Amino acid sequence: MTGELNEAVAAAQAGDEDAFRFLYRTLQPGLLRYLTALVGVDAEDVASEAWLQISRDLPTFAGGEFRAWTVTIARNRAMDHLRRQRRRPSLPVPVQALSELAGDADTEERAGETIGTESALAMIATLPPREAEAVLLRAVIGLDAQTAGRVLGRRPGAVRTAAHRGLRRLAAMMERHDQSPPPATAEGTPPRPRSGRGRQAPDTSRAEPADG
Repeated sequence: MTGELNEAVAAAQAGDEDAFRFLYRTLQPGLLRYLTALVGVDAEDVASEAWLQISRDLPTFAGGEFRAWTVTIARNRAMDHLRRQRRRPSLPVPVQALSELAGDADTEERAGETIGTESALAMIATLPPREAEAVLLRAVIGLDAQTAGRVLGRRPGAVRTAAHRGLRRLAAMMERHDQSPPPATAEGTPPRPRSGRGRQAPDTSRAEPADG
């Protein structure tokens, strides 16, 4: 993908509109997930601002990791947006969506594998900001630690540590969710199965013993 991406960048810089559309289709999903974790419901607006700047500044791109360049632009626009709004980053996705996650033995590995799903993204919102961004840049955008460190202005080792801690927290949260008991009814007892045309099944525990 890196070679194909570099070819598309060069073609887009030469004015190829199809190449620019390819760049947008390839990078927009990851950028939108990353921005959602930073600015919540305003992610699409911030992404639009970022792509306007990307298209304007594309002729000045002098090589290197194009994904990191686009993420840096998107992150700067997100920080500007947050300063204007004067609020903390948020991800307005209910944690209840995590019910889609199934349990298995290696939950830390599963955390990394499912990090691109909506349910996993919902849980990232509960991580400390440094860990959340490190996990998003490593697992969603696909940057290595050194490149992610340049985007965040941190040492690669610090990014690796933050991403590792974030994945471990996610794994622990998934384990706790997998082990949670089923929901109870208003009376505090598990719901009984229903049969027939919406009528409650008979309570066989109270039936009298059969003759014989």
